[in-house]
Amino acid sequence: MNRTKQINELLGINDSYQAPTRLMEILYDRGRRETLFAKFLELFDYDVNYDWFHEYFQEEHADRKVKKQDFTPRSVNELITQLVGADDYDGSHYDPCAGTGGMTITAWNRDRYKHSPFDYRPSWYVYTCEELSDRAIPFLLFNMLIRGMNAVIIHCDVLTRKSYGAFFVQNDTDNHLGFSSLNVMPYSDEVAQHLSVEWVEERYTPLVESPEVMPEHITNHVPRGEVSDFTRLFYALCGVDTK
Repeated sequence: MNRTKQINELLGINDSYQAPTRLMEILYDRGRRETLFAKFLELFDYDVNYDWFHEYFQEEHADRKVKKQDFTPRSVNELITQLVGADDYDGSHYDPCAGTGGMTITAWNRDRYKHSPFDYRPSWYVYTCEELSDRAIPFLLFNMLIRGMNAVIIHCDVLTRKSYGAFFVQNDTDNHLGFSSLNVMPYSDEVAQHLSVEWVEERYTPLVESPEVMPEHITNHVPRGEVSDFTRLFYALCGVDTK
């Protein structure tokens, strides 16, 4: 069975044109969403280093005629993220015209591999993605949520700043092996000003999954890149220099 048919089967659809609507429906139901995540992880052998939807979306959903959508090759994504990943990188990543998130996934993969798996915390990095395509947004959200990222996803035109909605994806427990929560940001003047957008339609129904109480990893923040005593000991036993 080819990959397109496998993805459609997991989504419970017969034709790929149904995918964005069905996926968005599933994303709004945390139980169904995380069950689907487990199935996708198994299908792709738990390899989260790249965008699984790159070819699927480009072949089935990309609007080449009107929106000139052609996705950036994976090799180019890797080159660009290496070029911009300077030593003074502050942990915030901005991806205009994000598509389904291929470049952001590459940046996230680079960021997490900078640290020991014993120390890495998702809260050390925040990813901001902007995308105009209605059909790409569900796949973009899926990719951020399943990887446990902290991200802001804005459905907008990056030039005119006209927006249809924005999402806040948060890893509530700061667990890099966990999934993130999905929250629709309020259609308020304050949020519009903060994101530098103009609301032209309230397209998304309200949804708040993250707890109202500020997470402990935010109130007691661990400095980005801090190496724990456990990691130092473990590396010392293995003969690895932690500097």
